[in-house]
Amino acid sequence: MTAVVTARDVSKRFRDVTALDRVSFSLEENAIHGLLGRNGAGKTTLMQILTGQGFASAGELTVFGQHPYENEGVLSRVCFIKESQTYPQHFRVRHALQAARLLFPGWDEDFAQTLLADFRLPPGRHVRKLSRGMHSMLGIVIGLASRAPLTLFDEPYLGLDAVARHLFYDHLLSDYTENPRTVVLSTHLIDEVSELIEHVLLLDQGRVLLDSTAEALRGEVITVAGPVTAVNELASTNQELHRERLGRYARATLRGTFGPAERTRAKALGLDLEPVSLQDVVIRLTTQRAEPAIRAEPTIQRARPTDRQAEPAEATDPGKDVHR
Repeated sequence: MTAVVTARDVSKRFRDVTALDRVSFSLEENAIHGLLGRNGAGKTTLMQILTGQGFASAGELTVFGQHPYENEGVLSRVCFIKESQTYPQHFRVRHALQAARLLFPGWDEDFAQTLLADFRLPPGRHVRKLSRGMHSMLGIVIGLASRAPLTLFDEPYLGLDAVARHLFYDHLLSDYTENPRTVVLSTHLIDEVSELIEHVLLLDQGRVLLDSTAEALRGEVITVAGPVTAVNELASTNQELHRERLGRYARATLRGTFGPAERTRAKALGLDLEPVSLQDVVIRLTTQRAEPAIRAEPTIQRARPTDRQAEPAEATDPGKDVHR
């Protein structure tokens, strides 16, 4: 596979804020990538850099083997649809599509008209008079019909109802199957897109927390449930991300290499194995530092009247609108 995007130790600083901190990864061609993370993780900053709307403070990032900033040969192959997409005040829907037709060499007008009809988007309506949901639909139409070799969607479906969102997913998957290209989805609706995503790039506080194929991830993270002693034994040789306990029963989310041998071992210990959704993986990985793993039951000792009680310690970028 050929890498469309390659990043090596990319950092981006805004005065005293580090938005990206030595980020390294690659995005392979003809795949749907999920760019995930909490608010402020650095996702939008990263997309702005790889679409030429900003530049890194340090490190190297290439798109199609070249630096994207002010590179017409690269940017003509890139479509970036973002949450805050804006258009000239006088534009109607059809004007936005006409502009996109000029920007993107692979534009498919028939597909664009099909999408307009399916989303019930009036071509003669002024863009400024569109509802938030319709505004999102317009961005989706442009992103899909552009057929750009690298297409990025940064939370473009805000304001869409469930029917419209699933219509988007259906069109994306069917058109991607017939016309393979590299797609990046940045979204908080992880459960809804989990079946689409082939590769996961998870950012947290500007760093890469997870860079894995969806298939490999299924073999890395599982939930086990059973007696506390059995859970403790399996957790001792794997990374514990989360634990819930009720009496002598525990349920823990573990990360490791869960091949046939490890799964057989878990069953021999009397543990039930459960798959973990992609959304739960993201939640556990981005909150585990606030949830220290519990390996064993703490010993509680009652203080004698003569014991001294210890005192608690003192708590000590503007981008282009329809970008190519």
